[in-house]
Amino acid sequence: MTKQQPGRARSHGPLRPATHTALTTRSIAYFSMEIGLQSDIPTYSGGLGVLAGDTIRSAADLEVPMVAVTLLPRKGYFHQNLDAQGNQIETPESWNVGGRLKALNTRVSVVVEKRPVTIRAWRYDAVGITGAVVPVIYLDTDLAGNGKQDRELSRHLYGGDSRYRLCQEYVLGVGGVRMLRALGYTAINRFHMNEGHAAFLVVELLDEERGTTGGRRIKPQHIEAVRNKCVFTTHTPVPAGHDKFPIDMVHKIIGKHPAWSIQEQLNGDGDTLNMTHLALNFSNYVNGVSKKHGEVSQAMFRSYQVDAITNGVHAAMWMAPPFQKLLDRYIPAWRADNASLRYGMTIPLQEIWEAHAKCKAGLIAYVAKQLKVKLDPKAFTIGFGRRATAYKRADLILRDPDRLKQIASSAGAFQIIYAGKAHPQDHPGKKLIRQVFEAGERLGRKVRIVYLPNYDIDVAKILIPGVDVWLNTPQLPHEASGTSGMKAALNAVPSLSILDGWWIEGCVENLTGWAIRGKARKDAKDTSGQDAEALYDKLQNVVLPMFYQDREQYVRIMLSSLALNGSFFNTQRMVQEYLLKAYKR
Repeated sequence: MTKQQPGRARSHGPLRPATHTALTTRSIAYFSMEIGLQSDIPTYSGGLGVLAGDTIRSAADLEVPMVAVTLLPRKGYFHQNLDAQGNQIETPESWNVGGRLKALNTRVSVVVEKRPVTIRAWRYDAVGITGAVVPVIYLDTDLAGNGKQDRELSRHLYGGDSRYRLCQEYVLGVGGVRMLRALGYTAINRFHMNEGHAAFLVVELLDEERGTTGGRRIKPQHIEAVRNKCVFTTHTPVPAGHDKFPIDMVHKIIGKHPAWSIQEQLNGDGDTLNMTHLALNFSNYVNGVSKKHGEVSQAMFRSYQVDAITNGVHAAMWMAPPFQKLLDRYIPAWRADNASLRYGMTIPLQEIWEAHAKCKAGLIAYVAKQLKVKLDPKAFTIGFGRRATAYKRADLILRDPDRLKQIASSAGAFQIIYAGKAHPQDHPGKKLIRQVFEAGERLGRKVRIVYLPNYDIDVAKILIPGVDVWLNTPQLPHEASGTSGMKAALNAVPSLSILDGWWIEGCVENLTGWAIRGKARKDAKDTSGQDAEALYDKLQNVVLPMFYQDREQYVRIMLSSLALNGSFFNTQRMVQEYLLKAYKR
């Protein structure tokens, strides 16, 4: 193999001059309520926003003619601190908007409760490996001319009540389309809604179509024209997770519109405005985010055709430096061609282990610095980084402390590192964090358990590469996809996971990791007992013995995880699928 100079991926760069030609050749607008590009731009809460950021980076790498639109929450989601008992303490994020984003002079407005709300824009350039740019437009209502409650819309991500969320989503959808037009993006023919939060954009597109033909009534050709422009990706596999607003609230805050009656005719939502149905009714292409999630979504929305494009992660963003250096020597083109990671199967096992050891040492040092706890660098280390909410079941492995002690004494020592935020209004999620702390107290030094606070992009880039296995234990079928296990795979960390979401596709038993298969009765509503027993059995009888007694085989699985799953579950492949299936229809 001829060694070439590897291309270097840059997450951002100096703002490029926006020439008229560059603006008018953008054909794809990607709308997302949250976008996670880097930790010091805290405009994301978790997986949805980080996926959006990775999508944008790969679009830039592939020179896709895209522009992205999102909101600007000046106080972010929230900063998480944890006290000694595991109580979550939430404080606003503090970040330098002007130092991270470029202010634009353009202004547009939307009408909320019969008053105009002015919106301004900020811009960030995501720069790809060839220097191509995907501009990210942030919408901001914190302007002196707006009233206090309207300025507050640019304070918190997912903050406040239903009214607050409705207004934010209206600013994103309608305000976002108007801002793109005002900035000169006139050639966009695909509007991609990343979840239903952005569905109000179809209202503005319908009004544009009506404006070209005259008259107030929405005609069939208007609906068809908008559908031909719209793409919708759903990420939520349960009905309760889809945004709904009382129609009386919608009428009061943003007014009446023929689109509401169209949705009512098609879906029978007379009392509510269902944002998912709004997106479904006006989209030409709809997809779930894994094969299983596509099937679940198709069953939920039987009147629509739902495809599947499995999520991925940005390889250069999430691969730790020791592995980047290793791959630069063996597969120089891996950044430009993520599929070439499959050639990693030829990398010597010893070098994989050495790179992993550096990542693990970095994690152990980080824990010591942050928590003043010295973990054992030789002990098997389990990682669990998730939003703290009930269906993620952070407590599954902790159900039987005595069994954990017995496994540690018979099969080999292990320790668990947790991380993850609970939504401020998710009290069961907050309780889960406290339960992890309580389990750590009970288990003591028999099984060391620590919880890293304020899980964000930077913490994830230390935690995920540094553990020996990545644990995922969702309640079936609630995991639409999941991407943290994909990040683990890029760092040669195998997964031990419930077969849900992406892991159904990514799991090759004893080759890329291990499946947790609980033997639940068909009539059982709660499978946690059976799943926990299956987890204990796999940990005690397969994973730990291999790690301690057959290290060569364990490292071989690590290598296979990187080469097989890393080469497929990446946003480079994912964006190419969107280009073929959604954007070029």
